[in-house]
Amino acid sequence: MPSPLHSRRHFLRLAAAGTGILLAPPGLVLARAATDRRFVFVIQRGAADGLETVIPYADPGYARLRGALAIDTTAATKLDGTFALHPALVETARLYAAQQALFVHAVASPYRDRSHFDGQNVLESGGAAPYALKDGWLNRLLGLLPGNAAPAIAITPTVPLALRGQADVSSYAPSAPKQAPEDLLQRVEQMYAQDPQLHAMWSAAMGARSMAGTGLRQNPAELGQLAARFLSRREGPRIAMLETGGWDTHSAQAPRMANQLKALDAMLAALRDGMGVAWADTTVLVATEFGRTAAANGTGGTDHGTASAAMLLGGAVQGGRVLGDWPGLAAGALYQGRDLRPTTGLDALIAAAAGESFGIEPERVARALFPQSQWAEGLPGLLRS
Repeated sequence: MPSPLHSRRHFLRLAAAGTGILLAPPGLVLARAATDRRFVFVIQRGAADGLETVIPYADPGYARLRGALAIDTTAATKLDGTFALHPALVETARLYAAQQALFVHAVASPYRDRSHFDGQNVLESGGAAPYALKDGWLNRLLGLLPGNAAPAIAITPTVPLALRGQADVSSYAPSAPKQAPEDLLQRVEQMYAQDPQLHAMWSAAMGARSMAGTGLRQNPAELGQLAARFLSRREGPRIAMLETGGWDTHSAQAPRMANQLKALDAMLAALRDGMGVAWADTTVLVATEFGRTAAANGTGGTDHGTASAAMLLGGAVQGGRVLGDWPGLAAGALYQGRDLRPTTGLDALIAAAAGESFGIEPERVARALFPQSQWAEGLPGLLRS
């Protein structure tokens, strides 16, 4: 049995917060990588609401379907004549103004059901159906890079599916108090639903939890800083993955999404600031397993949907744009009469962004990362030449 120092994956934790000490996994102490480009994947676990992130304020269906949940865009950044950015995304708006961020709306993976676990499996594996592939598309991307490229790193307690596979990867995360997973909280909520007293107490507790903003389990800025310390190093990794949770907003969505997006914004800003000159060669993709219903539900939230919005940020990004074929929110335009209809494949977006980032022919990237999907022309010109 190999020793921990020579195992394929190194699972490390920061022993004490605030020490200022960063211990590099042995696998990351390498000669300079063959490319200066960095690619970062940020997953939003829980089905983030794209209609509240990139708001289609000019579509009359938005206010009609969302009612009281509709965002007042007077304080939001107007991206163009159709879309605005949620007011909590202050630093992301600055990246957009600097043409270092773009958004792709009405985007979805091939998955068309509404299970978080199955949807995340499809998103991370790159398969056409849940559990059809055992490894992840981000690990397969590593296989396309030059042999002396540094391995990838997950800033997570364990290696997520997207990074599992043949290529060497590392995992590193600060310690944090354990919290109850969202699916457990939902089951308890359902169990208490028929008891007026318990349901009222539970709702009050969840409301307080929502206001506290518990989606990112570590300090979001610290996560961004930590990722930047690895990625900015001359001999550091060229691919990284971060994960955020808490996007399953069935109730009290307005305060919860504001907290979630504020935390995400802080993490992205810390990553940008910590990268230094390497930010110019960095591409960050932010995506979720599926979106949420176009209409609000009866508890001030939204339910599981289909299409959402993805973000592409970084100094390498040719930003200042909202891309995608907007299907509209008219009753006849909704997918299955309830969801934002997907018009852009998330697979195609990922393949195009990854291919451009590392200068690899897009069809080759698509076939390697998504072997069960038919190759489709992606979105060219995402990055600066």
